[in-house]
Amino acid sequence: MTQNQPSDTVQIVNPTGGSAALLVCEHASWFIPDALDHLGLAPDQRQSHAAWDPGALGVAIRMSQKLDATLIASTISRLVYDCNRPPSAPDAMPARSEVIDVPGNAGLTEADREQRAQTYYEPFRSAVAAHVSSATAPIIVTIHSFTPVYHGKSRAVEIGVLHDTDTRLADAMLDTAVQHTDAVVLRNEPYGPENGVTHTLREHALPGEHLNVMLEIRNDLIQTEEQQNAMGDMIAAWVADAVEKSGAKGTVQCVK
Repeated sequence: MTQNQPSDTVQIVNPTGGSAALLVCEHASWFIPDALDHLGLAPDQRQSHAAWDPGALGVAIRMSQKLDATLIASTISRLVYDCNRPPSAPDAMPARSEVIDVPGNAGLTEADREQRAQTYYEPFRSAVAAHVSSATAPIIVTIHSFTPVYHGKSRAVEIGVLHDTDTRLADAMLDTAVQHTDAVVLRNEPYGPENGVTHTLREHALPGEHLNVMLEIRNDLIQTEEQQNAMGDMIAAWVADAVEKSGAKGTVQCVK
């Protein structure tokens, strides 16, 4: 595995990967730059699921290895800028996330928001766009995790297979799910496009009609490196199988 970091807001893993799959991890980090004074958050808040997707990067890196796929990840907390949201979205820089108030995001002016977007979102968006435009038939797979309990309500779903208007890869994954996992797998859960979570797919996949899917994994299933590797192994094989069954032009092979 090779890694480089062309800017301090984007990490690209395996930039010369031979797979048609492009892996994207928008919420890979809880890092908040010193200049933002921790956004006024306590240490436990800065490292909570509100600030990032715990375990998602570990799964994505393992998938990158198994698929020989390029992975593009944000190195900035989603409370600084949520790279799965357009600059116009209020929750791109949320003043409140679930039960956590974010003082550093309260009262941001339009100029403040524009500066955040240019500093933290645009390098990430540009990196994804550049890879997509240079590939012949890219297949975009985004990797996320979610909390088992949200606003006091437990979630039974363990893996969510999400899509926007293009359902091809999601359909293939749902059709083949039982061949790869005994987890509770549901379509567009615990979120769906109506919640604004498919921005990356809308921005980079739908315009070019590129095969795409967004995956959500319950974070209690990927707490350790061992769990992340096992999940990455399983999902990599599952994605490769689904791509083959979808009749895609691009090649996605999983190393045994």
